[in-house]
Amino acid sequence: MDPDVAAAGFCAVVLAGGTAARMGGVDKAGIELDGRTLLDLAVDALVDADEVVVVAPRSVPTARPVTFVCEDPPRGGPVAGLLTGVDALLRTPRVVGVVAVDMPRVTARTWRRLREACAGHDGAFLHDHDGRRQLAGVLDAGRLAQVRPDLEGQHAMALHRLLAPLRLAEVGADGDEAVDVDSWDDLRDLRG
Repeated sequence: MDPDVAAAGFCAVVLAGGTAARMGGVDKAGIELDGRTLLDLAVDALVDADEVVVVAPRSVPTARPVTFVCEDPPRGGPVAGLLTGVDALLRTPRVVGVVAVDMPRVTARTWRRLREACAGHDGAFLHDHDGRRQLAGVLDAGRLAQVRPDLEGQHAMALHRLLAPLRLAEVGADGDEAVDVDSWDDLRDLRG
């Protein structure tokens, strides 16, 4: 890391490289909701982030400048995507956010709540109304580095395994902010 590159408080990684199998393999990042792509909605919610990296096999234009990167091999799952995104950051953050591109109701307020809940913990993740952890959260970058698997262990690793040794705060969803778009029906319901 170049010593002239400034440290940052909060940087984020948007995971946009999934297979979207239940949606016929469509590129979710480019799906529109309310006249905006899911990727633009995700990036806009990260207005407080000093830097945003999007992990995706293809780039979709965004209004805000972001860094695009793809894990090797592509579609390695959320752990490989998160760690590839962290490695692509130009700044050294104290806190790293991670979100799946298919969570269009996550907002800047959501990120502020997650960062506040992270205080005194190794991270904080959004939980849906049934108590299930969603792929929207923040992690202490130092603690993430301590539990990081080697390169071979990242591919196809389940996110819950990476997070298991960490003390994570649970942040309950406000309204529909924990809703994700896993199917065309999910998208229709959000548009409704």
